[in-house]
Amino acid sequence: MAEMSVVFTTGGNTGIGWETCKAIYASSNAHTILMGSRSVEKAKDAIAKIQSEVPKSKSEIVPLQIDIEDDASVENAFKEVESKYGKVDALINNAGAAFDPVMNEKPGAAGIREAWDHTYSLNVTSTQVFTYKFAPLLLKSAHPRLLFVTSGLSSLTTCSGGANSALAGRPVPAGWPKPPVPSMIAYRSSKAALNMMMLDWARMLKEDGAKVWCISPGFLATGLGSIGADHLKKMGAGDPSLGGNFIKDVVEGKRDEDAGNVINRDGIQPW
Repeated sequence: MAEMSVVFTTGGNTGIGWETCKAIYASSNAHTILMGSRSVEKAKDAIAKIQSEVPKSKSEIVPLQIDIEDDASVENAFKEVESKYGKVDALINNAGAAFDPVMNEKPGAAGIREAWDHTYSLNVTSTQVFTYKFAPLLLKSAHPRLLFVTSGLSSLTTCSGGANSALAGRPVPAGWPKPPVPSMIAYRSSKAALNMMMLDWARMLKEDGAKVWCISPGFLATGLGSIGADHLKKMGAGDPSLGGNFIKDVVEGKRDEDAGNVINRDGIQPW
């Protein structure tokens, strides 16, 4: 019997992370899926839901407690994975969040610092710490794959295109103070930083044969930024399952030729 690949997804109990775990569990290929979650109980509930929707699978799915902002939690997760599996074949950095609404709730310096500091702590710094810790297990794989979940709003090209920009909308009136505008600037900036982080990991792991990507799943109806999935659907957001299936395809080798890039379902996202 062939050894099952080990796939570890952070933030796996909700949103795109959950859809990713579900898509991989439903695959015709066999995997050991590690569902990372800050709460083991929430992970168990999320796994039960997947198994109720996908009653037959060649794979196994296992809850794993991890809070990537907590170094002790990262260390404990590493020890557990190392002792039980000895490797990770695909590492999916999905855990992340948007805290921009804090700047509307707390106008001024305090709100700015809270939103930006927490966004970078989770989406950038903690993602780097987690990846650095797990890199040795990733390199134990015969076919290591490293994924970072980014955003279409991370593209400098598409966000600087004038009237065709992803941020185009009503002009901001002259004067100060400016009215609140939902530009998600802290979140967007953190994901642009994540793209740079991916490039550096691709450089570092090239001679190890690792394939590295940033995954841009598209505008999907998740709980990101506390906007609400229903409201996002009214804005045209797609079903989160599109993101999960896309990531599953990358894990299973269907986008290997695009490694080293930010990729979306249609191709390569411009920088």
